[in-house]
Amino acid sequence: MLPRNPNALPGPDKESHAPPALAAENAVGYPRYGYADYTADALDSDGFDLRKYLRVILKHRWLILGIIGVCVLVGMVATFLMTPIYQATATLQIDREAADVVQVEGLQTTENLGDPQFYQTQYELLQSRTLAEKTVSSLGLADDQAFLVKQGQSPVAWVRSVVASLLNPSADTNSQTADAVDRLQKDAVGILQNGLVVTPVRNSRLVRVSFKHPNAAVTERVANGVAEAFIAENLDRKYDATSYARKFLEERLQQLKIKLEESEAQLVAYAMQQGIINLDDRQSLKGSDLALINTKLLEARNDRIRLEGMWKQAQTTKGFGLTQIMDNPTIQENRKLRAELAAQYQQKLGLYKPAFPAMLRLKAQIKELDAQAQEAIDAIKLSIKAQYDAAKTEEAMLAQQVDSTKADVLDQRSRSIKYNILQREVDTNRTLYDGLLQRYKEIGIAGGVGTNNISVVDRAQPPTVPSSPKLSFNILVSLLAGTVLGVACAFGLEYMDDTFKSPEDVESSLAMPVIGIIPRPAQGIAIADALNDARSGLSEAYRSLRTALQFSTAEGVPKTLLITSSRPSEGKSTTAASLAKAFTQIGMKVLIIDADLRNPSLHKEFKCSNEVGLSNYLAGAKLPQEVAQDTAVKDLTFISSGPLPPNPAELLAGARLVSLLSLASESFDLVLVDGPPIMGLADAPLLASNVSGTLLVVAANETRREAAKVAVKRLQFARAPIVGALLSKFDMKQVGYGYGYTYGGYDYQSRDESDAPRLAVKSAAE
Repeated sequence: MLPRNPNALPGPDKESHAPPALAAENAVGYPRYGYADYTADALDSDGFDLRKYLRVILKHRWLILGIIGVCVLVGMVATFLMTPIYQATATLQIDREAADVVQVEGLQTTENLGDPQFYQTQYELLQSRTLAEKTVSSLGLADDQAFLVKQGQSPVAWVRSVVASLLNPSADTNSQTADAVDRLQKDAVGILQNGLVVTPVRNSRLVRVSFKHPNAAVTERVANGVAEAFIAENLDRKYDATSYARKFLEERLQQLKIKLEESEAQLVAYAMQQGIINLDDRQSLKGSDLALINTKLLEARNDRIRLEGMWKQAQTTKGFGLTQIMDNPTIQENRKLRAELAAQYQQKLGLYKPAFPAMLRLKAQIKELDAQAQEAIDAIKLSIKAQYDAAKTEEAMLAQQVDSTKADVLDQRSRSIKYNILQREVDTNRTLYDGLLQRYKEIGIAGGVGTNNISVVDRAQPPTVPSSPKLSFNILVSLLAGTVLGVACAFGLEYMDDTFKSPEDVESSLAMPVIGIIPRPAQGIAIADALNDARSGLSEAYRSLRTALQFSTAEGVPKTLLITSSRPSEGKSTTAASLAKAFTQIGMKVLIIDADLRNPSLHKEFKCSNEVGLSNYLAGAKLPQEVAQDTAVKDLTFISSGPLPPNPAELLAGARLVSLLSLASESFDLVLVDGPPIMGLADAPLLASNVSGTLLVVAANETRREAAKVAVKRLQFARAPIVGALLSKFDMKQVGYGYGYTYGGYDYQSRDESDAPRLAVKSAAE
């Protein structure tokens, strides 16, 4: 039997072990031991973790800085290699409407002042191919070698030119010359359009027309040429619009003239055929006659009625009662003479007797005057009667003539229906012709005025300094591009790298706690030297792992503990040896067994013989006491692997392994088993099923997640009691802050002190 050290202290009875309640809690949940910042990270695991991304950037900082440096260098080199480009600018004022020198209704466009389409249209016209072609032609840019700067030919264009020359080697010289001229014209137009920049001035009617080119003089000439060509094109466009209108009106006028002549000829021919004579455009001759006769008839009827009244009055009136009689000059003269004779008669009657001859003579004169007056009265009455009869006759004749003319007018009206239709057609054609003729004259006047709504405010001046390239701007762009590219590459590499990089990766992927972190020694420091230095971070990490294992179960550290990994070279043998030494430092008696019967290495670590070992015992050739060896470390006993057997799995599957572990558990405080890798071998699952605890070693930045997951599944299938995972070869500098061991003068790798209060609160709560 293996000797038992009476001074060895069992794990559960030592003061260094945790209280049962705390140990029980940690057996269920994640242990909080071995590295200071795990608790802080666990508290921040929910939501967006900024430190995670900062760690990725810090890890790949040299890659990011290198990419930034390369981009900045490329930007600087490209800037110095670029051809200086000059820019000249001309300023135009574009009014919505020109001054209305000649107002022609319908010729000016009425547009909404708030409509942005007008100015946007002008900007597009400034950049149009047509304007570029006019500018090239007016300035002769196709023949200007200073303007036609040779551009670098792309590989595709070079291949096309070579293929074209091979396919058509004997092309006609004239056609080649024509093609060359056409190509120069197109190249000039392309250069002008590529270098032209149109920039509207906000909240104004101004627009800046700029041209960029390696030649400063060319930029000034082209910028002014584009402005002048744009003004000329605008005038041409307006003149073309009026020219089109004039041409259209000329055609319509010619058509309407012919149509008017035809309609007038038809009207005249029909009027001659039907005998229709009109005094004007509205009244015929018959109608005029009827109106005139009807007017005379009304006058004759009025005269007849008047004369009829006079005649009736004359018939009933005696003596001088009629006005016509009293107003008659003869009657008036007669009455005057009679009155004089009557006065003489009365005067002489006082002197003479009535029979006196003189008196008789006066009386005879008076009677003669009365007889004359009566004859005059009778003549007047006969005259009234004659006038009445004449008016009556005239009325009858006019009435008869009206009736006859009415019949003629009605007949003419029936024959004038078609005449009126022809007349209306003539009137319509004449109206259209007169209107178009007036419009034609107005447009002709307006088209010749030549008003323009575009003017040059500032002509372009030859630039003195190049506008590009700008070194500071290019460096800034290169810096930003390098930063974005570098960060993208860093996160891309991080995404493509499926190895474990931090304890959080192990816990999230394998669903098991990380009970220890073993840092990678600094460059130039050997692992043995770091382990021999009690103040090194590596030594402190294994001591922290020792403490975590003491709190891993309710009974403390497992009596038999298997240390394995998913693949070789992950640090399991170094971990086993270091843990064995760490536990002996607290007074525990430890047995370490090298159970890797395929590639043993612990005998080199402890400088022991490997001639006799575990394989001899499992094969039944040796007893436990015969294979156990003392080491240079106090209280540490070692069983090497022994000669490599051809069938390690069959030896480990036997009952002698269980017997050895049971016997060793009684004699030692702790039995550590350094097992082989899990992947591809049956050895590790066999060992894990026979121990009270298994520690899985995972190498940071080396072990792939899928391999570790398969290894865990194999251990779970073997019903192995897994106490947790150990993250080995952990590089704090790559991951960043938050991990390590530092206190006072001891260098245990720096840690973030900002999480210490939170860690203390969490520990107190537990």
